[in-house]
Amino acid sequence: MTRKYPHLSSPITLGRVTFRNRMFAAPTGATDITWDCCAGPGSRAFYENRAKGGSANVTVSELVVHPATDASHMLHLELQTPGSLASFTMMADAIRRHGAIPSVELSHSGQYAGTYLVDKEKKASLSQYGPCDGVRPDGRPVKALAKEQIADIVASYGEKAALAKRAGFEMVMIHAGHGWLINQFLSPYFNKRDDEYGGSLEGRARLLLEVVASVRAAVGPGFPIEVRMSGSELFEGGYTLEDGVEIAKLLDGKVDLIHVSAGSYQFGFFDTHPPMFSEHGCNVYLAAEIKKHVSTPVATIGALNDPAQMEDIIASGKADVVEMARALIADPELPSKVMEGRDDEIVRCLRCFVCMAERPTTGTRRCTVNPQIGREQDPPALPARRAKKVLVAGGGCGGMKAAIAAAQRGHHVILCEKEAELGGILKSEQAIPFKHEMYQLGLTLARQMEIEGVEVRLNTTVTADYVEKEGADALIIAIGSEPIIPPLPGMDGKNVIVVNDYYLRKHECANSVVVLGGGLAGCECAIHLAQEGKKVTLVEMRPEVAPDANIRHRPILLRKLKELVDVRTGCTGLAVKENGLLVRDAEGRETLLPAETVICAVGQRSRKYADLVDAAPVVRVIGDAVRPSTITTAVYQGYHAGLDV
Repeated sequence: MTRKYPHLSSPITLGRVTFRNRMFAAPTGATDITWDCCAGPGSRAFYENRAKGGSANVTVSELVVHPATDASHMLHLELQTPGSLASFTMMADAIRRHGAIPSVELSHSGQYAGTYLVDKEKKASLSQYGPCDGVRPDGRPVKALAKEQIADIVASYGEKAALAKRAGFEMVMIHAGHGWLINQFLSPYFNKRDDEYGGSLEGRARLLLEVVASVRAAVGPGFPIEVRMSGSELFEGGYTLEDGVEIAKLLDGKVDLIHVSAGSYQFGFFDTHPPMFSEHGCNVYLAAEIKKHVSTPVATIGALNDPAQMEDIIASGKADVVEMARALIADPELPSKVMEGRDDEIVRCLRCFVCMAERPTTGTRRCTVNPQIGREQDPPALPARRAKKVLVAGGGCGGMKAAIAAAQRGHHVILCEKEAELGGILKSEQAIPFKHEMYQLGLTLARQMEIEGVEVRLNTTVTADYVEKEGADALIIAIGSEPIIPPLPGMDGKNVIVVNDYYLRKHECANSVVVLGGGLAGCECAIHLAQEGKKVTLVEMRPEVAPDANIRHRPILLRKLKELVDVRTGCTGLAVKENGLLVRDAEGRETLLPAETVICAVGQRSRKYADLVDAAPVVRVIGDAVRPSTITTAVYQGYHAGLDV
């Protein structure tokens, strides 16, 4: 058949195993790990869901190969623990039954043991091992691995690979990137050894090559081995792309897939996991350069979620395989949608880091745009016993998600939006390039409503009389919030733009700007304006900015602000002038911050809905109508409201 993305959809053979397409599910950590370090049923369901969604392979992350020197991620595979082998066998079976090839990531964290542990006291009690004696930036001492320990670790890689094969896995991945143990040996920054495991690149690569040989001896010929490496460490003192090419050359012909990632987790989380501020595919150049120098197939990864871009990567020869992690959390069915030409239905990853913030915070898995992720074991929503007439007031992301869920249960759903366009507050994100996926989310949800047969009525305000006239059995109030406009002199001036309206008035924004309000919306708008070459000052009355950002996104956001924006905390806006904003600082001094444009981003308040609370037999209030919050909250509340009515 003729496919829209023929190269991305074509099979590939690695070793003696054929994969159904070029879209691989990169390692994503297990969450429901038992006390004896087995993966629970929730993780099995999570990996199975990726296989159902059409991924060619699904890699289970991360198997600790040597618990005696590494307790990083707590997922073990050993015969001594009853149920350990069985839990891996069940995972492999769950993946394979849907046509995907099950793989497992073999890992050792070295001096960063305990990285993902929620219990920080336990993390602090762990012994940290690395190439050399030293002290980590956080003050934790690091012990150099003795040669006997190295030999034991090398053997353990082979032992775990053999057990994985025994459990039914048909591929293994050796994690040699991101600052973990093998990468620490490869890195001139970490590795100062003067024995055969240090010095030259060949010496620093000795551990990697010994591990590869150990794994190959354990799994035999034709069994696919993937090595995940950083194409470059991307920090001063680390190895460069030129070194990455040489490392890949040493692997050439010894493994079946060279997976080229980037960076070092501890020195450049934002390199390894590109944030919304980075271009999609920003790390592809590393794989493309390495591919020029090896005959082994090469995989690339990093903020990839656009089928057209991924098709070009394969078609142009930059890589042979694309790997995705966050994109498949947002939409596990992305590969199937690509194969079937339904790319307009793909729910794009927002790169908001909610998924990665939850793991160290709560030990769970969550996604802004996918309320079902991490909850794959929840019983499926059954068809409604009686089809109801459901009226949804509000066409933002929460309202649309509610309408979709209710329609999928078999209800007759009418969604009313008072404006002429769907999307709610998401419409305001279309003018900021790095937030385009948020705007696109609104378009995708609108498409899903169309598919599910939701009746949409634009330019329609829902009142109690309207609900009664329609005879609705259930009403979902999703009318959202409205911007807070502080009563400052001059706030009604032509030089003032409310952040929600920026997309409509972008052309009016001058070259010097003051952003009033240092919440997430104000900070991101300030970064965008600075990226456009404008001189930007950010004003926040609190002692810090972006307290509403999650723990993964916030450090990257603050780094960008420091690079691009003049941030003034502890400052209160007093009045808008024709030539700027008058503020009072924490010491009581008044200063005029010069600017031609003032952006008002001080926050949102819920819209009033008192007349609707008793308008139908069943009434649910969701999202910003309850209290201003996040896209995550709106989507989750909308989804569950749609299931409940």
